[in-house]
Amino acid sequence: MNDRAALDLLLEHGPLSRTRIGELTGLSKPTASQLLGRLEAAGLVVATGTTAGRPGPSAQLYRVNPDAGHVAALDVTPDRITAAVADIAGDVRGEHTVTTKGRRTTRTVSQVTEAIDTAAAAAGVDRSRLNRVVIGFPGAFDPVTNVLRYAGHVPGWHSPDLLDELGAALGVPLTVENDVNLAAVAEQRLGAAVGCEDFVLFWAEEGIGAAVVLGGRLHRGATGGAGEVGYMPLPGAPVLHNVSRANTGGFQELAGGEAVLKLARQGGIKARTPQEAIAKAVADGQDGAAVLDELAVRMATGLASVVAVLDPQLVVLSGGVVTAGGEELRSRVERHLRELAIPQPALRLSELTGNPVLVGAVQRALAAARDEIFDTTAE
Repeated sequence: MNDRAALDLLLEHGPLSRTRIGELTGLSKPTASQLLGRLEAAGLVVATGTTAGRPGPSAQLYRVNPDAGHVAALDVTPDRITAAVADIAGDVRGEHTVTTKGRRTTRTVSQVTEAIDTAAAAAGVDRSRLNRVVIGFPGAFDPVTNVLRYAGHVPGWHSPDLLDELGAALGVPLTVENDVNLAAVAEQRLGAAVGCEDFVLFWAEEGIGAAVVLGGRLHRGATGGAGEVGYMPLPGAPVLHNVSRANTGGFQELAGGEAVLKLARQGGIKARTPQEAIAKAVADGQDGAAVLDELAVRMATGLASVVAVLDPQLVVLSGGVVTAGGEELRSRVERHLRELAIPQPALRLSELTGNPVLVGAVQRALAAARDEIFDTTAE
């Protein structure tokens, strides 16, 4: 327990001296010295410089050995696979994107390995040195049947044997997680939901989605489909009689990518993507206000149903459309949600930079890898 506590402190604070580790853990100096000696012998910490700028002799500093382990994280979309490789200290050392649009759907395994191998090469490590791989995917694998659900729009990922094939090809422990769930993991550990036990992450890009965190843990549901709110019937949207149709449904019809582009056209805004449309609406000031306000009403209508059932402490708004809309969109959603819902959760924008799904996948992979690598009980 002391070993793991010391490692966690080094990850949180960066390089520390023996004395400081003793102060933070409550251990005596001799015990802290023994602990560091044990961790150094196990290859988990390394000496890194000395203290400076303080009276008295300099003290040796220690940090987690970044090369004690490595993880890979992937973000899969219908058009590409992006991979990142990070060391056990959490620093991303290499990234690579493989374009999949127009390529054969039978090459999913080779496309995944290509993305990982190239990112690993950029990080200066071989795939054989990876401790964990986490894949973020716009759908969910049923935990009972291992069959992919809710993702007919991503070709090449529907074989019931795909997970086994990927595991065999990679030779590394593998986890596949819903992409929006991973964005919530990132917010919980590094973003707007740090310290929050009960929150909903609402995701808006081409597709609409959500992630539910209750008691500090992701709620996935019996089939992995918790948060698939794009299919949720809502007032003002046509009732869908075949939910197997990709990217369709009540909420999706109201606030998904196609709906955003249609709203923009009606407001005289020409754009190729929903993100571009909302960015232009924000830049247009008063002329774009009507587009933002109507989209906010639609988002609030869907969120009202979610918060009425879950009564979360917090709703985090994320995804490309939300990022493009920024505070102009967030404040409008908040105002309309106050009118539609009795529960009154806080409403915050994502605080993450970069790709939230990839960030969450790295965090998920690191958590699992650290539990294994930092276990010194067998030493």
